[in-house]
Amino acid sequence: MKGPTLAALVFIGHVLASENSSVGILGHNGVDLGSWKSAYERASKFVSKLNTTQKVSIVTGGAATIDKETFPGFDFNDGSMGLLEYYYVSAFSQSSALSMTWDKDAVHAQARAVAREFYQKGVQVVFGPTSQPLGRTAWGGRAGETFGPDPYLNGIVTAETIKAYTAEGVVSQAKHFLLNEQETNRTNNIIAGYDSMSESEKRNFLGPYSANADDKTIHGLYLWPFYDAVKSVENYNLLMELLKDELGFPGLVYPDVSAQHAGLASAAGGLDYGSSTYWSESAITSMVRNGSLSVQRLNDMAIRNVVPYYQLNLDNGKQPATVGETDYVDVRANHSRLIRETGAKSIVLLKNVDGALPPQKPHIMGVFGANAGAAMAGPNYAYNPITGSGPTYDGHLATGTGSGQASFPLLVTPLAALTFRALQDGTMLHWILNDTYTSSETSALCAGTGVMPGYVNYAQDSDVCLVFINALAGEGEDRTELYNNNQDTMIKTVADNCNNMIVVINTMGPRLVDQWIEHENVTAVLYSSLLGQESGNSILDVLYGDVNPSARLTYTIAKNESDYNVRVCDTSECDFTKGVYIDYRYFDTYNITPRYEFGYGLSYTNFTYSNLTVPSIGSLSDVIANVTVTVTNTGDRAGADIPQSYMSYPDSAEQPVRQLRGFERVELARGEKSTVTFPIRRRDVSFWDVQAQKWAVKQGEYMFRVGASSRDLRLGGTVTVRTE
Repeated sequence: MKGPTLAALVFIGHVLASENSSVGILGHNGVDLGSWKSAYERASKFVSKLNTTQKVSIVTGGAATIDKETFPGFDFNDGSMGLLEYYYVSAFSQSSALSMTWDKDAVHAQARAVAREFYQKGVQVVFGPTSQPLGRTAWGGRAGETFGPDPYLNGIVTAETIKAYTAEGVVSQAKHFLLNEQETNRTNNIIAGYDSMSESEKRNFLGPYSANADDKTIHGLYLWPFYDAVKSVENYNLLMELLKDELGFPGLVYPDVSAQHAGLASAAGGLDYGSSTYWSESAITSMVRNGSLSVQRLNDMAIRNVVPYYQLNLDNGKQPATVGETDYVDVRANHSRLIRETGAKSIVLLKNVDGALPPQKPHIMGVFGANAGAAMAGPNYAYNPITGSGPTYDGHLATGTGSGQASFPLLVTPLAALTFRALQDGTMLHWILNDTYTSSETSALCAGTGVMPGYVNYAQDSDVCLVFINALAGEGEDRTELYNNNQDTMIKTVADNCNNMIVVINTMGPRLVDQWIEHENVTAVLYSSLLGQESGNSILDVLYGDVNPSARLTYTIAKNESDYNVRVCDTSECDFTKGVYIDYRYFDTYNITPRYEFGYGLSYTNFTYSNLTVPSIGSLSDVIANVTVTVTNTGDRAGADIPQSYMSYPDSAEQPVRQLRGFERVELARGEKSTVTFPIRRRDVSFWDVQAQKWAVKQGEYMFRVGASSRDLRLGGTVTVRTE
């Protein structure tokens, strides 16, 4: 694994490692187990009593009993948006929506609620959080399932999620490790003859595509969030060398679906949990007898499966028994309120001309677009029509597909929420829940009114027009478009005939807006990912000003598709030649003007920044400095701001022009001020030294800037770091 380049497969079941090495084995190589030490000792003692049959049972998902002590095995399930395929559970926000809150407390609260539902249904392991794909390409199908392309923000949110799962007694399975950045050619299933290959051929086989990234890119970008993930389980120190030794990971490595295609190669390479098809008792016994798989490594595999069981006290007998998917065990509690609040915190206000939002009890409101209303069927998983990858969805889009899908107990659509608000305000509603509607005849419902049901007539007859659009993507296929001609034509048609038009967007990834964003009648835009079961209520809360928008973009919205520097790779060798220069790191370093930059978001009030302090850095300990700034609400209503701290390395470090190094969400009443502190860790000023193969600090001048986005930087200060 050492050296200037690394070719690594997307799937963790295929890695390159010495078959008889003790690298990555717990208790070896100086790995600091920290608070996991007691659980490791218990797991080691238990496994030491087992025979090969029992160990094979454990590493293939089964149970084992010895001396009246039982490890029952784990029940695994997706996912971070709630229990997949279950009834009487909640449907939470997508991870990409959650990260747009930039709110650690909101992240923690949702994760605890998700974990609590898992625990009460008798499921021990969440397939989550989903840290990656990081978002190397805007066309990636699964980016909406994850926390975004900035490794600092991604890492903080990933760690906070793991802490919350752990607090509820549920095991987290952070994924996907590593370089799993697209769906195109992701699996080995399409390769003819793979299963007939020899073990040696499989071990050297690089699959449908090989993700080739250099050492600097792996450490400075893709591996960064996993440092936070591992530290979040109180461990200090990616499969054998990176994940288990360099990061000191004490848990188990689990393969993605259909990712394991070998027996010996996957066991020796670092996989700890696998299929009995490849790890049968006879196969494992043969490997151990001929010395190709050491007893030490087999024990390590079993121990890593058992350690989380003891670490989370799952042997205390308190967790309810696992229930069937349709059994009436209602675990939702008051989570609908939390989902609504979190959804509102996830909505970014991109545009608001002359206070178009919030609206003031309009007389007639026109509602347009399939995304405003319900689909023909649904929405629970058992008959959920949300499948495939879009590019759009004919109904309100509030969850994803595949493992990024939630199981709805119900869905509040925008039209449903608006209907109750219209009753309260005395507003008349017109709606067309279609993205391509045309009409040349008078509807019987409108006979005598002079208003035909069409975009033009309904728009002309409305005081305010709301157009709802979406962009669907998900597991199994990458995106084919970043904008949609039908939707954009609808928006322009309505805007040409309505002088106060508001666009509401729900999307699983960057959705371009330049076909209409500068239209004089497009007065406001609300933008978010997928908000879960309370989506319509969350949108209504922000739309009408019951909640002041505070969300920020976690990726860059470009002006044109060509402005993004990475497309989906369709060859067998995918070279990550752009290195660490993805998303805003690329836009800022190469001076490309975005439509809306990373970190951008408006409010219904105003904030000012003052009194920036950047203290000198003394010793290079863990937290080396605290950058502080005063934030003041200078507007006429309460609201929340998210000041962001960005750092620039000395030129000699050869890093992007600026990188996020701190953020906080602060709620302020009208006229209130608060001092916000950004702790700067040693790792935050470090870079990966390829020659030395370690994190190093470059001597020189570091610039710290604080502002409202990666481009709206209002204050700055420098500090000189000396490494002698």
